Amino acid sequence: MSPERNEWDAIIIGGGPAGSTTARYAAEGGAAVLVIDGRDPIGSPLQCGELVPSNEEMKRLCPDVPDIDDLLRTPEHAISLRTTQMHLVPPSGKPLRYPFEGVVLNRVAHDEELVQLARSSGAEYLVGTRVSEIEDNIVTLADGSQYSAKIIIGAGGHNDPLRKSHWDVNSLNIPVKFVLMDGVFDDALELHFGSIAPGGYAWVFPKHNGANIGLGIQRKLAKGKSLNLYSEEFFSRYQGKISFRGAGSLPMSGTIPNFVKGNQLLVGDAAGMVLPSNGAGITIAMIGGRIAGQVVAEHLSDGTPLEEYEKRWNKQMGKVMRNSKFAFKLGTLMFRSPDWLLNLMFNRLTKPFIWRAVTCRSLFSLR
Repeated sequence: MSPERNEWDAIIIGGGPAGSTTARYAAEGGAAVLVIDGRDPIGSPLQCGELVPSNEEMKRLCPDVPDIDDLLRTPEHAISLRTTQMHLVPPSGKPLRYPFEGVVLNRVAHDEELVQLARSSGAEYLVGTRVSEIEDNIVTLADGSQYSAKIIIGAGGHNDPLRKSHWDVNSLNIPVKFVLMDGVFDDALELHFGSIAPGGYAWVFPKHNGANIGLGIQRKLAKGKSLNLYSEEFFSRYQGKISFRGAGSLPMSGTIPNFVKGNQLLVGDAAGMVLPSNGAGITIAMIGGRIAGQVVAEHLSDGTPLEEYEKRWNKQMGKVMRNSKFAFKLGTLMFRSPDWLLNLMFNRLTKPFIWRAVTCRSLFSLR
C-alpha cells in the first residue's frame, strides 16, 4: 500500500536493523519518516549468522555506548538460544574456550520486531518496491513513483543505492554462505580458523533443534578455490537436514571516512558499521541507527548539524572500531600462515590476546 503523502522529513532506504532503528528514533523525536524496502516482508530472506551478544555482554564490549537496554529490546520469541561459551577452534580442532553471553536469534522475527518498534513510534513503511534513483531530495522508485524528503538516509547494506550513486568509496567485502541445519549441537558458539576458511572464519552457532552453520573467506587468499567448495566441505562435517541455504557478504574494512554528505546520510553496513575482527554487524548497525535517528530529529527541530552524527559515533564506537580494524589486519597476517603454524599460535600464552582481538579490545591495555 502506498503512503498517503509524498513529502517527508526523512526517507530511509532499507528497513533492516540499521534502517528500522534510525526510523524508530527519528520518529520518536517528531520526524515524519518513510522507510522503503524492496523486501516483503522485511527480514526475509535470512542473510546472516544470527548471533548477537547479550545486553550485559554489549555493555562490556562497548562501554561508551549509553542506554543499551533501551536500544536492544530483543523479545523472547525472537531468541532461539542463549549461550554462555565461545570456542575459537584452530585447524587442530583443539579449541580455546571463553565465557561469552551470546544470543542466537530467529533473525526474521527479530527484524520484524524492529519494524514494529519503528511503526509504534510513528514511522511508515513502503515495502516490496525498490529505489531506482536518488536525485537531490527526490527518491524515485522502480515503478516511477516519487517521494521527497528533507533528509535521505541509505541503510540498504553495502550495495545501498544512495552509497553507490553518491559515495565514491570501496570496502573489502567478504562473501559468506550459510545453512540452517536441523539436529543436536553443542551449546557453545564455535569459530573455526585456518585453511578451512582462508582470511575469514567458519562458524557453528547452535539454535533450538539445530544450528546456523556458515563460512566466509577472502577471495585473494583462497588460491583459486571457490566459496562453494569451501562451504560445502565445512557443511559436510555435520549431520543433519538442511532446511535453508543463504548467502551474502560482509563489508570488512570498517567504517567509511564520512557518513554525511549535505542532506544525505549512510548508516549500518552502508557506512561500514561491521566490526572487521569478528563480523558483528546487527547490534553495531543499531548503535549507528540510534545516533543517526536522534541527530536527524534534532536537526529538524533545532538545527543540530548532521555532522554531529559522525562525532557521536566516534565518541561511542571509535575506539572499538579502531581496535577491531587493527585486529583484523593482524589476523589477516596470521591466517596466511600454514595450519601447523596456526596451531602453535593458539596456546595458553596467546589465549588472552586472541580473545582481546576478537572482542575489539586493545591487545595491550589492562582494561
